[in-house]
Amino acid sequence: MHGMAHESLTAKDFDTLVARLGGAEMLADSAKETCALRRRRGFADASSLLRTLLLYCLTAMSLRTTAALAEASTLANVSGVALWKRLAGATAWLELLVVKLLLQACKEAMPAAAEGRLIRCIDATTLAHQSLGARTAGQLWRLHCVYDAQRERFSAFELTDEHGGERLDRIAVIPGEIRIGDRAYMQPDRMARVIAAGADILIRAGWSSVRWLKTDGKALDLIALLRTQTGNGLERKIMIGRNDGAPLSLRLVARRKTPEATEKARLKARQDAKRKGHALQQETLVAAEWILLVTTLEGAEFTGEDVLDLYRVRWRIEIAFKRLKSGAGLGPPPSENPAVAKSYIYCHLLVALLTDSLLSEIGVSPRSAGAQIRASGARLQSSTAC
Repeated sequence: MHGMAHESLTAKDFDTLVARLGGAEMLADSAKETCALRRRRGFADASSLLRTLLLYCLTAMSLRTTAALAEASTLANVSGVALWKRLAGATAWLELLVVKLLLQACKEAMPAAAEGRLIRCIDATTLAHQSLGARTAGQLWRLHCVYDAQRERFSAFELTDEHGGERLDRIAVIPGEIRIGDRAYMQPDRMARVIAAGADILIRAGWSSVRWLKTDGKALDLIALLRTQTGNGLERKIMIGRNDGAPLSLRLVARRKTPEATEKARLKARQDAKRKGHALQQETLVAAEWILLVTTLEGAEFTGEDVLDLYRVRWRIEIAFKRLKSGAGLGPPPSENPAVAKSYIYCHLLVALLTDSLLSEIGVSPRSAGAQIRASGARLQSSTAC
């Protein structure tokens, strides 16, 4: 995407983008509503502003060079400093345009009535800051996503900074869905909220990340239980303690790893302990021999092997992230200014939605689209007062 010729931004591709967004008049109205174009100083209209912002964000040109090229192309008559200010002030507008384009993709790609259950994988990917100081301080951008496995496309996302942690309940639930997450989403209170909203869950578990309980509410020594196993599998009803509310009643599905996978996991555990300066717990070495999953899916409908196969689907979101970054050219934003950084990311997402690599992958569930639009609208109302 960074290699996109600037000519394409003034020709068919940009015209396609404007058409998908509802036309030049809609662009003008939305730019005015979000205060991205309060005054036209330097720009003839909202289309020229968007085209110039894309020209800067999707190429390796400096602000000064971009401004000069925009003037030569009769797109704008602004300085590099003025262009930087426009980019900083366009965040809410660009976010709104991305949401609209996601909804447009939904209308085009949504299949007929889906058969079976909706399987949704939740995960997040990060973008670093350019400056060493910011990276050293742990600052980053986090893109939270939901990936619909059957349709092989993203259905929702939310952009935060490093303070926006991975949360199982961050994205609204579609009743009846099966929500799949890795160990980062082993969050009992949030798991309970997702279940209460009408979803089933399937989460990879860490042996020490929660309070394991027996069905009678007494403490369960998971490591001792694993040590007694002579076979390759374990399935049983368990409970998990919560900070807020009654324990969760779940099903534990555990499978022993291959000797090669076990040794790899143990080596990683030793390396992590050494790097962090911690003494390696023997319990960690025992747990490294197992894949531990917890789920609300009942055994009468999903066998243990079904549950394992279903969890393997989660790797599709990892592949989708790689395609998103390589297809859209997403990398560290060129500025530490939050507004500029967000605008930069949204520009990439806008154009990524038009590329062949992502157009077939992005969609929004009709039942969740309304909630996402309302949530986006609420954010815009609170952050875009002129």
